[in-house]
Amino acid sequence: MDDYSPRTPNDFRNFLFLVWKHLRLPKPTEMQYDIAHALQYGTDREMIEAFRGEGKSWITSAFVCWTLDHHPDWNILVVSASKTRADDFSTFVMRLIKEMPILKHLTPKDDQRDSKISFDVGPAPASHAPSVKSLGITSQLTGSRADLIIADDIEVPANSQTQVMRDKLSEQIKEFDAIIKPLATARIVFLGTPQHEQSVYNKLPERGYRVRVWPARCPKQKDLVFYGDKLAPFITMKIAAGTLKEGQPTDPERFTDFDLKKREASYGKTGFALQFMLNTNLSDMEKFPLKVRDLVVMDIQSDIAPEHVVWAGDDDHVINDLPNVAMTGDKYHRPMAYQGSGENGTARWLPYTGCVMAIDPSGRGADELGYAIVKMLNGQLFVVACGGLQGGYVESNLVYLANLAKDHKVNHVIVEENFGDGMFSALLRPVLTKVHPVFIEEVKHSKQKELRIIDTLEPVMNQHKLIIDRKVILKDFESTQDRGTENALKYQLMYQLTRITKERGCLQHDDRLDALAMAVTYWVAQMSKDIETAKDEQKKKALDDELKNFMAHVRGQQPQPTVWAAPRNRR
Repeated sequence: MDDYSPRTPNDFRNFLFLVWKHLRLPKPTEMQYDIAHALQYGTDREMIEAFRGEGKSWITSAFVCWTLDHHPDWNILVVSASKTRADDFSTFVMRLIKEMPILKHLTPKDDQRDSKISFDVGPAPASHAPSVKSLGITSQLTGSRADLIIADDIEVPANSQTQVMRDKLSEQIKEFDAIIKPLATARIVFLGTPQHEQSVYNKLPERGYRVRVWPARCPKQKDLVFYGDKLAPFITMKIAAGTLKEGQPTDPERFTDFDLKKREASYGKTGFALQFMLNTNLSDMEKFPLKVRDLVVMDIQSDIAPEHVVWAGDDDHVINDLPNVAMTGDKYHRPMAYQGSGENGTARWLPYTGCVMAIDPSGRGADELGYAIVKMLNGQLFVVACGGLQGGYVESNLVYLANLAKDHKVNHVIVEENFGDGMFSALLRPVLTKVHPVFIEEVKHSKQKELRIIDTLEPVMNQHKLIIDRKVILKDFESTQDRGTENALKYQLMYQLTRITKERGCLQHDDRLDALAMAVTYWVAQMSKDIETAKDEQKKKALDDELKNFMAHVRGQQPQPTVWAAPRNRR
């Protein structure tokens, strides 16, 4: 290789300009040039985090071409979450090589590998490993060897929804250290956007990686502590110079303030913070007040329940066989015991006091028709069903809800009136009348939704009065798997419950959670009424007793003490 000289410029940024010109794209933006500079001069363990749509994968594809021109003897391995995604990357590299005149000399020769997913470049010497090879993260990585590993979006919603999935992914990427050649020039470069607050990318600094972050907007002052030295110097220098103000777009040539506002409206504030601001900061735990560890999870029977379910929060009662999309360390727990008024304090199983179905209607758009069914016994609320239906008020959804109400013996239905001015109730009523006649009540909300949901659920959950059926959690997870990896999480009740904050619009979808909050609100109001009724009855009884004592005193009779035990029959 001593007689070989590269044809591309020594500065990768100049070559990037040529690639963009070849692709008939506008010239690279300042931020794209900065990412290119980090790729060329980064460390041997580098993590590049940039917001969605910034073009990091395209830039890195060009970087692979540039690297092969400067180091044609290198073996480059491209790994993505899926084999298809990795193949798309290597195919794009191959097309650039064959289409750009400046790269023509890298075209594979007749006796070399020439597949889009595994190919050699013309000047490459004979080697067991191809010049470029693409694999999925779950593929057989063992046995591969590489001078440069490009880990392109290895974390996606489909492999990071639960802690078990994230742990598995974290173990899989450790294999990179066994694959990379033990050379001073060898490098591993991660490209990605965090998909979860507990992203596997968060652990990379502990493994010796330098992390560079390019968020979509200039971070707020209070968030700069979280970014620390991970924030790209390109951005920190602009902040220091006063040319980039808090909240302004960091790459206005590509995404204007208006563009970002549209995306924030689409993703919700929490999703935007994660995917565009790349902020996985969870130091402020009050930000997410609802935790699954405060729930009680058990198999709930349809007609009866124990008098008192005792919550347990220790490791001995952790449930590990249910999919858990909550934050890391936030786990489901089964009950410690059932208590009651039976012999030796054992619980009697009693019929429920009542059963309510709450419905949060929707139209035919992306939102779901949310529903929840909650039963009550002794101040404990049992969630026996909760989910979402697509298609809004179509006939099949109305029939499904009516049959569900019948199966669970619902005796009260509440529907949010804010949608359609009572239209949904008018459509549901005749279907319910035919299948399961029951009273329908419309409720209207004026308080900010996020505050209303948190203010309703938080005290009930903190007292461990909310008990949820295992089947509800399992169905909640499984029911969204056909929505696509990008959307599955956002529709799940447990994801919504653990990601809601007090910020307006923090969730992209909240239909299932809203329906659950409505049902809980109903029972909280009923319990409050029952307490007031009990107080009134106690007052009335006290007055009656006082009147009896007064009359007895007037008549010269001894007042009769209250007898709590029934007298025995005398023979």
